[in-house]
Amino acid sequence: MTAREAPKLGLGANLPQFSLLVLVNAFVGGMVGIERSILPTLAEVEFDVAGRTAILSFIAVFGVTKALSNYLAGRLGDRWGRKPVLVAGWLIAAPVPFLLMWAPTWNWIIVANVFLGISQGLTWSTAVIMKIDLAGPRNRGLAMGLNEFAGYFAVAVAAWATGYIAATYGLRPQPFYLGVAFLAAGLFLSLFLVRETHAHVRHEAVSPEGGMHAALGEREVFAVTTWQDSNLSSATQAGLINNLNDGLAWGLFPLVFAAAGLSLSEIGLLASIYPGVWGVSQLITGGLSDRLGRKWLIAGGMWLQAVGIAVTGMTSSFGGFASGAVLLGLGTAMVYPTLLAAIGDVAHPTWRGSAVGVYRLWRDMGYAFGAIIAGIVADSFGLTAAVYVVAALTFLSGLVVAGRMSETLRRP
Repeated sequence: MTAREAPKLGLGANLPQFSLLVLVNAFVGGMVGIERSILPTLAEVEFDVAGRTAILSFIAVFGVTKALSNYLAGRLGDRWGRKPVLVAGWLIAAPVPFLLMWAPTWNWIIVANVFLGISQGLTWSTAVIMKIDLAGPRNRGLAMGLNEFAGYFAVAVAAWATGYIAATYGLRPQPFYLGVAFLAAGLFLSLFLVRETHAHVRHEAVSPEGGMHAALGEREVFAVTTWQDSNLSSATQAGLINNLNDGLAWGLFPLVFAAAGLSLSEIGLLASIYPGVWGVSQLITGGLSDRLGRKWLIAGGMWLQAVGIAVTGMTSSFGGFASGAVLLGLGTAMVYPTLLAAIGDVAHPTWRGSAVGVYRLWRDMGYAFGAIIAGIVADSFGLTAAVYVVAALTFLSGLVVAGRMSETLRRP
């Protein structure tokens, strides 16, 4: 596209850049995946961290820092452009794999998750926003499905790979060599091949499908997305609860599996099933929301997640755990890209990046809330009780969507 040509919206018109951003997001997901299967075990085995609340501290720190940087990514992306924020996120991730390899105490693992959280907020949020910019209104759900597929399928592959490597060579440092590769590839692509998408934002802003009214300031965007608008706020609370139960799956499920007598390789496989099903299914659910609508995919997905979590709490066998992981992954796939598409439906292009940032702020605060709630309940009443509490919260979130949210998809 030359300086004189108007940018074109749509997946077909922007396929090379869109595909490149999908690949970049796969490397972003891989950075999280290196922690998914082995960090709770690492806490117990190498650092003698016994309390569930203490073990889950790394998820709480990750969630808070990622949530705050999500918000910052939206604001800076609207103001200064998307690409600089994306590159900055990768640079901030640079210490993470090395800290995980060589940390002498658990506190250094916490520090690594501060860097990881900031990096994930900047890189993943910006990749999401750039894909929304390129896709335009017609295929927004499909675009988000492809984005989240890449990220969470990479989480699954990295979780399985690190579990396998840990079972073969030990918990450290070999499993975290993958993080160095992901970091180098993501930074190279973002720095040299990704192009800015602000021109697409300006083009969509003057179209008749731009979304809600444009004249909103920073505080107004925060208020509208958090509580004032019934659609945006319903999506926001569903996102928070979704990541609350994802924090449970990340931090406590490996301990549940270990308590049932499963090996490290089996735990790594189970840790990969949930994000794997989640990632692949989004190839279908994202596009499906462009045809069927957003509301009932979100509500139904929250209820299916609740069932999957409850199944995990009821069983003690590999097959039962795998069934719960599949149900949880399917439910999350129904919800995750659809929530982002709903935010894009409602928010005007001129403040859409900020709205996505506010949504992702609250969504990823769910990691912290989930770690605190699940940790306290697990320490007080046991692992199974924590699983059932999170299942109940997830089911109630679906009821909020069903009762308060209206359909956001605007059909041609």
